[in-house]
Amino acid sequence: MADNLKAAGTAVSPRRMLVPLALAQFICSFAGSNMNVMINDISKDLDTTVQGVQTAITLFLLVMAALMIPGSKWSDRVGRKRCFTVGLSVYGVGALLSAIAPGLGILILGNSLLEGFGSALLIPPVYILTTLIFTDLTSRARAFGRISGMGGIGAATGPLIGGLITTAISWRAAFLFQTAVIAVIVLLSRKLVDPLPPDRTRPFDTTGAVLSAVGMLLVVVVGILQAGDNRLLMGVLLGLGAAFLVWFFLHIRARERAGKEPLLSTGLFRNRTSNLGLVTQNIQWLLLLGISFVVSVFLQTVRGYNAVQTGLIFTAATVGILVSSLAAERLAGRRAQKTLILAGFVTTIVGIGLLIGLVTASDSILAFLPGLLLIGLGLGVMLTPSVNVVQSAFPEEQQGEISGLSRSVSNLGSSLGTAIAGTILVSDLASGNRSYALAMASLAVIGLIGLVAALWLPSNPVPQQA
Repeated sequence: MADNLKAAGTAVSPRRMLVPLALAQFICSFAGSNMNVMINDISKDLDTTVQGVQTAITLFLLVMAALMIPGSKWSDRVGRKRCFTVGLSVYGVGALLSAIAPGLGILILGNSLLEGFGSALLIPPVYILTTLIFTDLTSRARAFGRISGMGGIGAATGPLIGGLITTAISWRAAFLFQTAVIAVIVLLSRKLVDPLPPDRTRPFDTTGAVLSAVGMLLVVVVGILQAGDNRLLMGVLLGLGAAFLVWFFLHIRARERAGKEPLLSTGLFRNRTSNLGLVTQNIQWLLLLGISFVVSVFLQTVRGYNAVQTGLIFTAATVGILVSSLAAERLAGRRAQKTLILAGFVTTIVGIGLLIGLVTASDSILAFLPGLLLIGLGLGVMLTPSVNVVQSAFPEEQQGEISGLSRSVSNLGSSLGTAIAGTILVSDLASGNRSYALAMASLAVIGLIGLVAALWLPSNPVPQQA
């Protein structure tokens, strides 16, 4: 692989090529959480509701999840760098359109659809290129750690940076900030090299892409967000979504048996270690975005805080993620991945408990800080190990495919967190502390599921052979 890089005529070191890739993961994660502190401002400016903004946020995360695997496959056809560049361009257009949106419909078009679609194109190449550029397992694990850490930092700093920009200028300026970051990434990625040529003859499973996208759309957005309005409709839509996902699985299995390449290999789901790691990844991002949404909405609609005050409260979580992410590489050399994931879930669940107990008992702003700090520490320490567990469970020739599945599962978790916990909160905002406590308790229960999955992880997983 090193020879391929030299043949491409580049003198850029792998570390320098990692910078635009990590920054791309940062901005996509930032976009998933920064709107949380703008909910009141956007609702008033666009004459919509909290649930309307929640739908836009959830759709953005879901579009990423639904199109991540197709994006991974498409990158093999057109080339990883070209797919990355196109994704950046689409994302940038979406951010600009969001900044000038006159109503919720245009905001959904720009933020939810275009930014979501752009993210789905640019994120798979981030992980595939990292796999191809960093050829030894140690440097690859370190690179994945830095990218995952930047993703966690992006999600954690989203409320703070978004709150500062919204209060100082406008919520629209926050989207201009995203556009500026995209422009910087484009400049930094000019010398980025794709070690492998594109394979334009590789088939693309269009039917599989449609079935998986429709299934996730029905299950996550339409089904869960309708929970507070019409239970019968919710059941019907959830059933339809499940049926589409079963149809998707039967479709890809039929393609494999016919000797055709499916959108996603069913063999990826036969690895017990990877399956458990994917569960922990999904739940980690579910908790991170779910907690961010619930606390942000509660602070703005019930406690009456503005965007910058809400963002500043999240500084505790940001500090926690920064500290634990920076220490993750050193901790990985001393402790097993399973141990770090277990410790992360325990710490996060304790943090949620503090957020429930202290916040419902006191109106003080300080009541949020201990819980958010623990949550930041817990999530930061386990984001990287979970990625390493999943990626290391497969040989090199399957790294691109498992990368796409891994990112899709993580983003599905993000959308589920905003949808599930957010719906519980928004359905009864008038009750104040009660709806907040119920939403946070639901996240704690989901965290316990993640803890159980982590307990089943092997202490020393053995990579699957090709």
